[in-house]
Amino acid sequence: MRFNKNYGLNVLLLILLLLTAFNFYGVWCGRPPARPAAAQQPQKARIRIGISLGTLKEERWVHDRDIMVAKAKEAGAEVYVQNANNDDTDQVDQVKYLIGKGIKVLILVPNDMKKAAEIVSMAHKAGVKVISYDRLVLDAGVDLYLSFNNEEVGRLMAKALLAARPTGNYVILNGAPNDDNSLQIKAGYDSVLGPREKDGKIKVLEEYFTPNWLEELAFRKMDSVLQKNRDVQAVLAGDDSLAGAAIEALSEYRLAGKVQVVGQDADLAACRRLVQGTQLMTVYKPIDKLASLAIKMGLRLAKGEPLGISATMSDGKYLVPYKFITPIAVERSNLDSTVLKDGYQNREDVYH
Repeated sequence: MRFNKNYGLNVLLLILLLLTAFNFYGVWCGRPPARPAAAQQPQKARIRIGISLGTLKEERWVHDRDIMVAKAKEAGAEVYVQNANNDDTDQVDQVKYLIGKGIKVLILVPNDMKKAAEIVSMAHKAGVKVISYDRLVLDAGVDLYLSFNNEEVGRLMAKALLAARPTGNYVILNGAPNDDNSLQIKAGYDSVLGPREKDGKIKVLEEYFTPNWLEELAFRKMDSVLQKNRDVQAVLAGDDSLAGAAIEALSEYRLAGKVQVVGQDADLAACRRLVQGTQLMTVYKPIDKLASLAIKMGLRLAKGEPLGISATMSDGKYLVPYKFITPIAVERSNLDSTVLKDGYQNREDVYH
């Protein structure tokens, strides 16, 4: 049978007319028009946190950075990190960059306790809250100071040395002179060693402040002491990197393991030295607690919420809110139940 083309076109036109009529009927007979897709609600802006580190040279600061970044992301915040590499000018420039990124709170590890006051002032003028993290900025009026009890760190170091070497010659390798932590630690060990030194039980052959906590400078100082006098019984080092430098110098005189050495931070190398017997003690500071607290408090500051902190500390000019975490003395005997149990260091790495 032949197909009539005109007939097919007529059918198609009829269908189109019917569809148009149905649509017309639906509009004019009160049928509600199709709703447009719901407009997307604008996303709530995420809080931006800036972290300015004085250095990443020591292992512990890498721990701090990684934990803070992870905790900030878990909380839904954006986080920006800068490392000044022990350069005051770079730290100022880097904080300017962070402020330009729109941060609401700055977690600041100052390279210099006095010069960083400029950074705090600059941040405050931009409406940015400042947390002084584990190093106090002096004369600046930061919004919060978070740290460990650094005087207790010094006391724990001194007590461990006196228990092992109650008499004899001591060498003290402090941290950087422009770091308030060094001064707080000194106040702690002075309170313990001072009376023993006064009654002649111990003698401090050398007390040295190490610029920028540089290991090579601590090594040179320890070596120069040993060149003059190898009759040394104990070394109090400002942290584990300086303790490692002292032990390296001692090893060149075959005194490693004979002279008792203490430090702080529970670095991997220090934990290994505890096992080997070349380092007596390290002060373990639970970084996870401090770094987590910094992010928690930072978010509160950014939101204008109360911190719930009543304690204060003088920065030399202002009383600033202050919260500290208690440090822990770690020797070979309790290494497993503290540093390793907390997962701060890996057992296989320590006992490799």
